[in-house]
Amino acid sequence: MIYSLVKYIVFVLCFIVSVYACSSIQFEKICKVQKSGKVITLMFLLSFVLAYLSTQAILDLTIFNGFGG
Repeated sequence: MIYSLVKYIVFVLCFIVSVYACSSIQFEKICKVQKSGKVITLMFLLSFVLAYLSTQAILDLTIFNGFGG
């Protein structure tokens, strides 16, 4: 139960950081689409993937190796 709570908290924090980081990239110039909804969807999906991967890396390096207590 505690591990699941820690996992969700770390994921939400990583998602917020990922959205902040992805917002600095100008996807409008890269994709060359007229609809901003597609660009927002791309940014959301990339942020989601980055958050998932960074959460797994953080938990693998800390909790699974015994550094988390």
